[in-house]
Amino acid sequence: MTVQTTSDRPRKLTGYDFYQQILGSPKLIVAPMVDQSELAWRILSRRYGAQLCYTPMINAKMFSPPSAHAYRAQAFNTSFLEEGSSIHDRPLIVQFCANDPVQLLTSALAVQDHCDAVDINLGCPQDIARKGHYGSFLMDEWELIYRLINTLHENLAVPVTAKFRIFPSVEKTVAYAKMLESAGAQILTCHGRLRTQRGQNTGLADWAHIKAVKEAVGVPVFANGNVLFYEDVEKCMEETGVDGVMSAEGQLYNPALFAPASCGEGEPPSSMLRGAHPPHVDLALEYLDIVKSLKTPTATSAVKGHLFKIMRPALSRETDLRERLGRIRGPNVVEEYVEVANEMKERMQRDTTEAMKGGTTIDDLITIEPTTGLRVLPHWLSQPYFRPLKSPTTEASKRASSPIEIFYEDVKRVKLSEEGSAAGEMDLPP
Repeated sequence: MTVQTTSDRPRKLTGYDFYQQILGSPKLIVAPMVDQSELAWRILSRRYGAQLCYTPMINAKMFSPPSAHAYRAQAFNTSFLEEGSSIHDRPLIVQFCANDPVQLLTSALAVQDHCDAVDINLGCPQDIARKGHYGSFLMDEWELIYRLINTLHENLAVPVTAKFRIFPSVEKTVAYAKMLESAGAQILTCHGRLRTQRGQNTGLADWAHIKAVKEAVGVPVFANGNVLFYEDVEKCMEETGVDGVMSAEGQLYNPALFAPASCGEGEPPSSMLRGAHPPHVDLALEYLDIVKSLKTPTATSAVKGHLFKIMRPALSRETDLRERLGRIRGPNVVEEYVEVANEMKERMQRDTTEAMKGGTTIDDLITIEPTTGLRVLPHWLSQPYFRPLKSPTTEASKRASSPIEIFYEDVKRVKLSEEGSAAGEMDLPP
């Protein structure tokens, strides 16, 4: 697909014209992830079906000063003509976090010729966002959010988009989304979780909120949340009616998440899997090859983080390799990572050969995690990671018949409790 650069555009397209003509109507989207959706990862993701990628979140306050050369080189480095290029890295949306419209505009103007749109992070729930006063901790400041979006809408040559989290109330979530649209956001990404749903309390995303947002606005809507397997994309689109599905954590553990089952080398056929689950070490080695091939430096922290996530199913077993991976330091880290990955490849080939003896099929080796009801694949294949769930409440157990239904009932119970504790206000406490 050929994507236009900013200089090619006679005018700034908006809404569905932008979504279709500039982005190519993407349905499979890699989320903005701090230190994890960098250039090398975006290239790998596009090879396995991703149709649109976001950069990691960039701090507009740190990016905007003229003296911020070091941070710019680390956050979005265009000096090597690779990041944001039409050959390597498009379509692309650059994401910023900010609380100052002037700083945000200064930063956005510096990248607008190297991307297709600029996104504003209104969803980060982490403590660093609380301290920095950005992300989901702006949810109560609608006037400020309006100005952030509208300043970019009025002054950039490319569209502005926004990614946000939901309120406990569907009505307030819809009103919030309509405000974002009225400010000038040309695509809305609705992460169907509350601000408090993070870490061990992440829980399930609420697709009902996302569906309500989609039905209420006139711009394209992307859904974020609950996408662990390939078939979840279709399920999400059917249930919510959204234009595209974004994945963050699920795609980190299986960068082939958006690819249909291919039954390639090392990927046995399965009647239980519609998506691709290649040997994870092959994906790790492919990623490392991309890192080595680029002129643009890739942060060591990003590389190590990816390797621990991709090879997680085996690293919990091959503890010596896990320890080696964690100890690697110095100027030749990528070469040493390759050595560890090659050793892992030998061990996974050994385990595959042993497990598949006597006509055993991949379906024979798939198990079901009892708490979530989700599939667990053989440890040499790429697969999602899902956090162990707390014991379900007795009340939820009485109302639901399956493990995942029990968990969903608990999520709804917690949300109702939060709504009640707000004493008539639907905003979540900080």
